Amino acid sequence: MIYDEAFFQSFPDRMGTHSVKWDECRAQHGADVLPMWVADMDVTSAEAVTRALVNRAKHPVYGYTVVSDADKAALIGYWQRRHGVTFGAEAIVTLPCVVTGLKACVRALTQPGDGVIIQSPVYGPFRMSVELNHRRVMDAALVRGEDGRYTMDLAAVEAFCRDGAKLMMLCNPHNPVGRAWSEEELRALLDILNRYGVPLVSDEIHADFVFKPRRHISVLALQRERVVMLCAPSKTFNVAGLQNASAVCEDEALRKALQEELEASGVESGNIFGLEAARAAYTEGDAWLDALMAHLERNFRVLREEAAEKLPRAVLTPLEATYLAWLDLRAWGFDNAELMRRTEQAGVIFTGGAFFGEAGDGFLRVNLGCPTEHVREAVARLAKALV
Repeated sequence: MIYDEAFFQSFPDRMGTHSVKWDECRAQHGADVLPMWVADMDVTSAEAVTRALVNRAKHPVYGYTVVSDADKAALIGYWQRRHGVTFGAEAIVTLPCVVTGLKACVRALTQPGDGVIIQSPVYGPFRMSVELNHRRVMDAALVRGEDGRYTMDLAAVEAFCRDGAKLMMLCNPHNPVGRAWSEEELRALLDILNRYGVPLVSDEIHADFVFKPRRHISVLALQRERVVMLCAPSKTFNVAGLQNASAVCEDEALRKALQEELEASGVESGNIFGLEAARAAYTEGDAWLDALMAHLERNFRVLREEAAEKLPRAVLTPLEATYLAWLDLRAWGFDNAELMRRTEQAGVIFTGGAFFGEAGDGFLRVNLGCPTEHVREAVARLAKALV
């Protein structure tokens, strides 16, 4: 299989596949709406993934399935090869998805009423994982520069640690602001947390979407104690519907607490097709992923050019990582509800900034995992919505 630009520009029609992004979106917002929202790419999966699924489906028995040594070896080999991070098989805890990992870590590592640090604007389930489990959100909001680039407020993190925080959850790389946290930033953060004995849960689901010359720095490359890393093939290889993820934790006490919480909550993992897809992706998906990254970089350039021409008052945050662009539209004076109403009327749906916390009001998140023509059309419709 040749993964050239034509491969990623070809759009697989997803209507009728029970797609949240397409079927559900159009059922709610209209048959002609263009979905640019949920982090689900409109690209064909790697041939190795499809082949593995088809081959397993040919066997007509789909019974209980074990998470095998081969599954763990594929994950270990992939992280060592792509990110230079090594860990043992005993450190891996299989999960249905990363959000399950966030919630389970909150429950396993804190008690009701405890404070948990997050950094808004951040992926909605971070806040939800804290609030739904009756913990207190301690929001050390990111600091936004004039160019739209965000940095950590480490003074706020330390203030919350002094105030008794029991856990911090990090988005690394950060969704939705597209930061690839540097080694210097992560070391400074870990130094604060370590002084107060606060564990860190690092969501690294977007680890594979860091654009050169930057590279992904995993917290596991810097520290093993009091750290849980969450990862999955779901975003990277566009297989979110197969429900397969992992927690990697070499801190035995933390790992035991997490495993006990999962068992007590009845969380079962090891979807037969999810495991097949992950194993194939992790061992044979590199060429597809490398080509995808070039496509995503091209789409961001097009978004930047189109926005500069059609939305000159908008501020587009620099994209260091993820395939999710963060667009500041506050110059038009619309709150999130009004933005969403206008964009729906114009026939395009984005993820509204309020999903990421109050700091996201007046922003939209744009999914770049699509044919380039969708990016152009989305900006055209957005410009119409803002008139």
